Amino acid sequence: MQPDSYLDLAQVTLYVFWIFFACLIFYLRREDKREGYPLESTGINGGVSYGFPRMPDSKTYLLRDGHTATLPNHKNDRPDVALAPIAVWPGAPAEPTGNPMLDGVGPGSYANREDVPELTMENIPCIVPLRVAEGTYLESRDPDPRGMRVNGADSEPGGIVTDVWVDRAEALIRYLEVEVPIIGGVKRVLLPVPFAKIDGRRRRVWVDAILGSQFAEVPTTKSPDQVTKLEEDRIVGYYGAGTLYATPARQEPLL
Repeated sequence: MQPDSYLDLAQVTLYVFWIFFACLIFYLRREDKREGYPLESTGINGGVSYGFPRMPDSKTYLLRDGHTATLPNHKNDRPDVALAPIAVWPGAPAEPTGNPMLDGVGPGSYANREDVPELTMENIPCIVPLRVAEGTYLESRDPDPRGMRVNGADSEPGGIVTDVWVDRAEALIRYLEVEVPIIGGVKRVLLPVPFAKIDGRRRRVWVDAILGSQFAEVPTTKSPDQVTKLEEDRIVGYYGAGTLYATPARQEPLL
């Protein structure tokens, strides 16, 4: 070192921090590509797009129930979605080609999650109706929706609330169970609470997402007392799709 030279420790520390921060951004950017990549390119040549940096190598995680999950993978992908571009140019909007209420498109889109129930730390189903959730009850000062009539966006009746499904891990109401009259009998469907407005004074549940007649087509669960992750997404997706596709007028401009 020259006699008149010196080492600026603060400056060296700053350079080391910049290098560390750049490496951290690079690492995090690669890791977030374990889900949702590669992208489908809408360019002229089509194909897939990896972007920069490239996707990380596969990594296997050991889950708490003993089975493993390897990422990235494409198990959540839904092939052959019922959509088609409305024009030939790259990036053109897509429109449904089937039944948009049931096809999981637009605001009703979802990923193919596992067809098993969400579990609590005690390895029991997390979301269940009150009739099987021992020790769980509704707060007496809140309106009890059981027995209330459910009306759709057109004010037509959709069904009657028969039970309340609760999240035992979070102590929250997740769904209302609604008995819907259909030809030849009745069916029970789930109504996500965020889509419901409970009017305790008038003993009504109002749903703006779908019409009264459309409750009959809500996807159902295989088990009367359990709902799987995949079923949850399909049910929520149905109501989400209704916000745009329940009536033709909802797809038109507001002005």
